[in-house]
Amino acid sequence: MHVVILCGGLGTRLREETEFRPKPMIPIGQGQPILWHIMKYYSTFGFKKFVLCLGYRSDVIKTYFRNYHWHQRSIRVRLGDDDIHLIHESHGEEEWEVTLLDTGLNTMTGGRIRRAIPFIEGDDFLLTYGDGLIDSDIAASIEAHRKKHALVTMTAVRPPSRFGELDLADGMVRAFREKPRDSHYINGGYFVCNRAIGDLIEGDTSVFEREPLERVARAGRLAAYEHEGFWQCMDTYREMVLLSEMWDAGQAPWKRW
Repeated sequence: MHVVILCGGLGTRLREETEFRPKPMIPIGQGQPILWHIMKYYSTFGFKKFVLCLGYRSDVIKTYFRNYHWHQRSIRVRLGDDDIHLIHESHGEEEWEVTLLDTGLNTMTGGRIRRAIPFIEGDDFLLTYGDGLIDSDIAASIEAHRKKHALVTMTAVRPPSRFGELDLADGMVRAFREKPRDSHYINGGYFVCNRAIGDLIEGDTSVFEREPLERVARAGRLAAYEHEGFWQCMDTYREMVLLSEMWDAGQAPWKRW
């Protein structure tokens, strides 16, 4: 199965970091960009064919992958005659097949998916955004998708609250819970889709999360795979720092490799 990753947005809520690079290229800790972490996570389940839907600053992502092999290996340079040799070394991403697909600067999420479908093999594909990490069982979500004969299966998550929760009675605090999990499920941004979803996307101005998904839900073909574990998006500077601190401390739940 192919993995489609939406990488084309402007990332306006992280403008201090995205002025000169797309949000998926923001590094986590002192290491690789969040896009690499997402791809690495999928690859641990055996999914190594990726279609990256590019838009804003697509050149940065293209340059990263064009030079990836070069940057992951040691080199020997003979100064004076420009004699450069790559030292034979292997890395864990050598089996990745990455399609870097220009899907337009202003194209919306649905339009990007529609443009990606011709590059997908098979009936089903995996879909996510380039700014969220999870420790969900991807294989189990695929199994749930097929058992329910769904057109789209959405991983449903319960995000941690930003604030502590008070249990009040007669002006007194009976209990206090620091940043509990929200009681409601939200869209976790990790999907299993059938390629027929493309028939419900009208064009580049289509927002996947609106009319297409609303139509699938009304038709009774939008399934939910409930995930109770870790999930974190990277919409703000605070969230970027949180993910970086988790990685640097060796406490990254998404690290399966």
